[in-house]
Amino acid sequence: MLIYGITLIILSLIAVPSLILAKKPNAQELLDKVAPYQGWIGVVFCFWGIWGLIQMIMLLGWLGHGFYGIISWATWFLYAVVETTLGFILGYSLIVKYVLNKNEAAKEKGAQVLAKLTPLQGKLGILGLIVGAWCIICSIIFTVG
Repeated sequence: MLIYGITLIILSLIAVPSLILAKKPNAQELLDKVAPYQGWIGVVFCFWGIWGLIQMIMLLGWLGHGFYGIISWATWFLYAVVETTLGFILGYSLIVKYVLNKNEAAKEKGAQVLAKLTPLQGKLGILGLIVGAWCIICSIIFTVG
């Protein structure tokens, strides 16, 4: 869970550059280096998050394993939702270009979804930072304990 927490924090920082720039104004240079790859990063995380959601459906049995099972399942589920959503927002242009390029109805539906999600990008980025930190804490607590 440690690596997942770290990657979600990185994704969240890419999704909410204003947070980084408020703390470190010289971070613009680093963000400019990442910008050309932002779409690909988003696509990878979007599909990885979709796979995580599929896994969470297959692992609904965890909810019957007491406190640890519920916390683990809820953490993974929230991680997958945030990852999928931020990945979709960041990678939308490439998703349209390579996946939805011939389906006009799907493009239109995707644009509508993006229009609804884009105003939430900052809040999702902050949630991603929190969930990523929680994943790191859980990996330490549940591995050591």
